[in-house]
Amino acid sequence: MKKNNVILLSIIGVLVVALAVVLVIFANRPKSDNSSTTQTEQTASQTTGSSSQKSQAELDKLDLPQLSSKVAEDEAEVKIQTSEGDIAIKLFPKIAPMAVENFLNLAKDGYYNNNKFFRVIKNFMIQSGDPTGQGTSSKSTVNNNQPFAVEASDKLYNIRGALSLANTGQPNSSSSQFFIVQNAQDATAQIQDPGKYPTKILDAYKQGGTPQLDGSYTVFGQVISGLEVVDKIASGEVKANPSSGEQSSPVNPVTITGVSVVKGWDFK
Repeated sequence: MKKNNVILLSIIGVLVVALAVVLVIFANRPKSDNSSTTQTEQTASQTTGSSSQKSQAELDKLDLPQLSSKVAEDEAEVKIQTSEGDIAIKLFPKIAPMAVENFLNLAKDGYYNNNKFFRVIKNFMIQSGDPTGQGTSSKSTVNNNQPFAVEASDKLYNIRGALSLANTGQPNSSSSQFFIVQNAQDATAQIQDPGKYPTKILDAYKQGGTPQLDGSYTVFGQVISGLEVVDKIASGEVKANPSSGEQSSPVNPVTITGVSVVKGWDFK
């Protein structure tokens, strides 16, 4: 009887150890089933770069280049030509240098030609920048041809019309995939801490945007004309993505026919 008890206790001990190992493995597995997929999450943690270190008065003194439709001397400009019309965008090379340099390099090389807007969510954003149209491929021409970190700034935000880089949610995963913020509804209710925002940006969010993405994705440009094209793309019929089940795969994807550099920038 004692021998049987010893055997039983030994078996229970082995099972407990095995269970503990399984739990450790589960706790440390990747959070995504496909870590190579570059996505723009609608529920990203909201941060605002270094703005939390500034007072409201200091924030209100910041230069906010997105709020002007003019292309300044220290800005670049591109035109995204699509099968539904053109989208003119100014870029901010001094604030997001890696993002802008990579985008301009790829535009000049024709990398974006014939890309589809493969992920479209009305009242959120439209996404492109992957020639495969699957969201699993990207390219970097900077940072030794490797994906790079988010370039967060308290001067740039995901207001309506913002051009931002998608990433996987992991460090150093920004590259060629980009999205344009389309939401035109008042987004101020999504702002967790208004004290971290310049007053003029809070006002801009009343016209739309996705503040929940601030700090988690690199904003590197702003649409200055062609928002009606962005809205048209976002309004297209979509179906479930076969991999994620998300209702975001366009039935008739809009194509980028080319990206022309209207005003470049010397990064030397």
